[in-house]
Amino acid sequence: MNQPELIPHLFRTEFRKITTVLCKLFGIEHIEIAEDLASETFLAALETWTYKGIPENPTAWLYTVAKNKARNYIKRNKLFSEKIAVSLIKSQSESQEPEIDLSNQNIEDSQLQMLFAVCHPSLSTESQIGLSLRILCGLGIDEIANAFLSNKETINKRLLRAKEKLRLEKVAIEFPPASEIPARLENVLRTIYLLFNEGYYSETQDTILREDLCLEAMRLAYMLLNNEKTNTTPVNALLSLMCFHASRFPSRKSDNGEIILYQEQDESLWDQELISKGVYYLNQSSRGNLLTKYHLEASIAYWHTIKNDTQKKWGNILQLYNHLLQLEYSPVAALNRTFALSKVKGKRAAILEAEKLQLVNNHYYFTLLGELYNDLVNQKAIENFQKALALAKTQTDKQTISKFLSGLL
Repeated sequence: MNQPELIPHLFRTEFRKITTVLCKLFGIEHIEIAEDLASETFLAALETWTYKGIPENPTAWLYTVAKNKARNYIKRNKLFSEKIAVSLIKSQSESQEPEIDLSNQNIEDSQLQMLFAVCHPSLSTESQIGLSLRILCGLGIDEIANAFLSNKETINKRLLRAKEKLRLEKVAIEFPPASEIPARLENVLRTIYLLFNEGYYSETQDTILREDLCLEAMRLAYMLLNNEKTNTTPVNALLSLMCFHASRFPSRKSDNGEIILYQEQDESLWDQELISKGVYYLNQSSRGNLLTKYHLEASIAYWHTIKNDTQKKWGNILQLYNHLLQLEYSPVAALNRTFALSKVKGKRAAILEAEKLQLVNNHYYFTLLGELYNDLVNQKAIENFQKALALAKTQTDKQTISKFLSGLL
């Protein structure tokens, strides 16, 4: 990987790790300082690597520079002289240097503890998730606004208020008491779910698939599973869901970068190892009586790894969507249920159900109606595809809809 590609890649993978460890060191009230030091580290990489070339171990180089910058900040800043430096040096009388631990284990522990700190009950659910997506997942304000169907100004204000609230509450970056973990874990999972969704389909960046975000979401889920306090059935269900979706990544886009719809995918490209992992975690998630949306969505995703277009398959998917909508309604789930209904009861029955939804600002809605009317009333199919094209935000979606239209005109 050359230098212009490497630094953005490392920024996506390492910035949040450095920030989290430094934030744990300084305290959550000084999160901006941690972010500034991490930013300075990457600026130093850009300046140094441009002239001296990429070091043999770029990640280790970043960690060394981050440690040095943090130590220098502690030494020269009176605010930290007693609160941080003294407490750190107590156990290090020989070196008189504060230990800044950027080992894999401490990074993992710090990130988990930060997730739970940010998901503090003093914050609203939206603030908890938004702050987690920003600090721990590295999403931009545009991406977070898209995840919440909101705007940048609203999200910016929400995150600033959330940070201030955490300062006032003096929230510690640590695992909460065992009794509080289940309630906080719910929003931790929601954060990971939204992060994966942003990677799986993004309207803020014109790309079919952002695998780095999906892999980061899966990494966070694995971290939860590896900790006995957070290895719960919903975590297993969410990881199962992500494994099933990730198994089809190689077949989702063409060599030209165009999206390949499910029914046209080459199943020989599906990752059977990930499918097997998905089945394993789905089985693990069935322990106990708790049923969440992640269980139902993982089961739906499992049936999508079976390519045969059978009544049994789509009948099961339809029933799972029925249950999901009763548990937690969403327009996306309602649209997907309508597609499954068309496979079980035919297009006419599905059209009646789809038109009840009236999701007139959603291009998926009109795309689905266009597909359902195709071969029944072609003029209506054309009209719906044209409405979908007008609403589509990304070039990828526009290309897909245009293909449908070109087959009808």
